[in-house]
Amino acid sequence: MVEFPSLSPYWPLIRFLVPLAITNVAIDLGEQALNRGIATVKEDAVEMLASYGLAYSLMKFFTGPMSDFKNVGLVFVNSRRDRRKAVFCMVTAGAIAFVLHILIAYTDLGYYIINKLHHVDDSVGHKTRKAFLYLAAFPLLDAMAWIHAGILLKHKYSVIVGSASISDVVAQIVFVAILLHSNLECVEPLLIPILSLYMGALVRFSIVGLGYYCNIHDNIPDSSGLDVGGDATIKKMLSFWWPLALILATQRISRPIVNLFVSRDLKGTSDATEAVAVLTATYPVGHMPYGWLTELRAVYPAFDKNNPSNKMNAGSPVTKSNIKKFTACCLALSLTLCFVVFWTPHLSEKILVDVIGVDYAFAELCVVPLRIFSFFPLPVTVRAHLTGWLMTLKKTFVLAPSSVLRIIVLITSLVVLPYMGVHGATLGVGSLLAGFIGESTMVAIAACYVYRQQKNNEMSNELVVEGEDSAPMSEVCSRTQMDAIEELQEEEEEQE
Repeated sequence: MVEFPSLSPYWPLIRFLVPLAITNVAIDLGEQALNRGIATVKEDAVEMLASYGLAYSLMKFFTGPMSDFKNVGLVFVNSRRDRRKAVFCMVTAGAIAFVLHILIAYTDLGYYIINKLHHVDDSVGHKTRKAFLYLAAFPLLDAMAWIHAGILLKHKYSVIVGSASISDVVAQIVFVAILLHSNLECVEPLLIPILSLYMGALVRFSIVGLGYYCNIHDNIPDSSGLDVGGDATIKKMLSFWWPLALILATQRISRPIVNLFVSRDLKGTSDATEAVAVLTATYPVGHMPYGWLTELRAVYPAFDKNNPSNKMNAGSPVTKSNIKKFTACCLALSLTLCFVVFWTPHLSEKILVDVIGVDYAFAELCVVPLRIFSFFPLPVTVRAHLTGWLMTLKKTFVLAPSSVLRIIVLITSLVVLPYMGVHGATLGVGSLLAGFIGESTMVAIAACYVYRQQKNNEMSNELVVEGEDSAPMSEVCSRTQMDAIEELQEEEEEQE
């Protein structure tokens, strides 16, 4: 009889990750719904798609770092006081992002960033800045939703987080459908995806906010006890968050950098606008089969033995070995999905035509970039797994160099590959892959450094313990010798 290992340790992991994976896929579906809202516009569909794509990718640069405050909620928020500090940080960051959006929309800074750097014509530049202005309040709303999502994940309410994201996408799709039948298509087509984006985020924030207040708010103390290290300070939160924020900022800025170099490579011609439109359409489709792997970094902190919610469930069977095997299975599943979807003839074109609503000739331009996305799961899995482990140890500072290397490799690829005959969207996605590989390599090096440091500390601690253990024995021996001397002296005195 062949004995299969018990699958019981993996059910908690599956129940935790599946809603988060659905969340990630749902976000990509939402992006496609928004793109469809523009692609169905009768006039200037490609120009509108390029304008919205540029504005949206720049906006994601601001929302990206704030979405990583979810991990602060996951690791640090153990009390209502901790939550208030985290919310204060997010409100401040949202206000700063709002001001920057206004500056880019109305000043020469925006003209330089969008028109000059991207080499787009005045029509696309004007529409991009207008879209960016409309998106000014979105980072704050998005940040408030993410911090509460992190707290819910800490207490294993991943189903609520997943449900909120699905509801977000459903709201986006519904509002796109409604607004397409309004006069906005003629008056201001850019407002169709943007208003839908706001409504979806509002629905998501409402659900995670209600989930927090109904399930957690009254069940956590007003301040943290010493068993979890006391109340977290804003300084601790920010020192934990900034390396993760820097990494995500570089990930988010990667898309604008790619759009910039691809557009400049084609010298602002109609081919440049078409290439940016192809990138806008392929990002969500290519991201969907592997993007959910990023959520693996929440697994280690959620199942860490030092998590207060895990201390109440001491019988939890999940071990580090289970997490590693589970991660390997997720990688295998993602690779399979990528190769089936993107390498099956005419399947990716059909998805683009049916889901986003582009024409078949445009869809054919997306085939090669989508096939390059098939190789993203490996570096993404390595990065997510090791980042989760480092988050548990609260040693995120070692991750900062990986973001620098990613940008260096990305820009180097964008400069070198055109000399090898690679242009357009293929240049953009290929350079992104190179950046991912460089980043995951640096994360692996950082993890090895921390692991070696831990081993050295364990060895030094063992030596200290041995020294402490030997000290009482010597004290006992010396005391015994002193007692013997005192007894001899007393006997001599008695004899005298």
